[in-house]
Amino acid sequence: MNEIIKQLSSRKSIRQFTGESVKDEDLKLIMKTAQRCPTSVNGQQISLVYTKDKEKIIKIAQLCGGQKQVETADVFIAITVDFNRTSFAVEQTGEKHIIDKSAEGVLVGAVDAGIMLNAIQVSAESLGYGTTAIGAVRNEPEEFIKLLNLPKKTFPIVGTTIGVPAKEAKDAPLKPRIPFKSFAFEDTYKDEKVKEGVLEYEKELKKFRVKNGMNYLQSYCEQMSNYYKKSILEILHKVIKNKVLSLLIS
Repeated sequence: MNEIIKQLSSRKSIRQFTGESVKDEDLKLIMKTAQRCPTSVNGQQISLVYTKDKEKIIKIAQLCGGQKQVETADVFIAITVDFNRTSFAVEQTGEKHIIDKSAEGVLVGAVDAGIMLNAIQVSAESLGYGTTAIGAVRNEPEEFIKLLNLPKKTFPIVGTTIGVPAKEAKDAPLKPRIPFKSFAFEDTYKDEKVKEGVLEYEKELKKFRVKNGMNYLQSYCEQMSNYYKKSILEILHKVIKNKVLSLLIS
């Protein structure tokens, strides 16, 4: 097994850090490497807003629902959809930028941000650091926008922590995944395999949590219900209404 496959196959979210610092040269290398990611039409409509300031990181943790894994990280990076950049570029041609007012803009931003997130995390982990993706940056969008001084046509869509992983986090077992047969399909999607996989994974994850002293956590189905019975758009409605960001509004 080559080193890249080995690293990706053993990837895990790190939620405990030692408190040691991420080296400045390493952080710059991580971000410069991530900058090589592909983006839709080479628009480069992603910006990174990062901080090592502990007071700001603590504030970010509070905005993310009081997450200790954020509070104890050495670095926090907000991966930001940036149509402010492309809007200025379009203005140089005398045309009007409209993608930020469409569903296509949301899709472009989300896809590019996801690619960037993966590159940041893989790069950081290759240097011995630990990371966790933080979707909760969208929980308090107005406050995040103020904290990061973001202009219109930008939006913090996901974040990531970076830090030196604690030994217990490094040694933690890998969480199982849904059965491979319910994940990858040749030629056509197999609905029955997906549903069978959910039921199998429900049992498998429960066994894993009992074995590792984590039975207090929700099951897979319970967790999905907790998150997906509501829509993040309800949280974002006020932001959109007040035109703090321009995605999907004129």
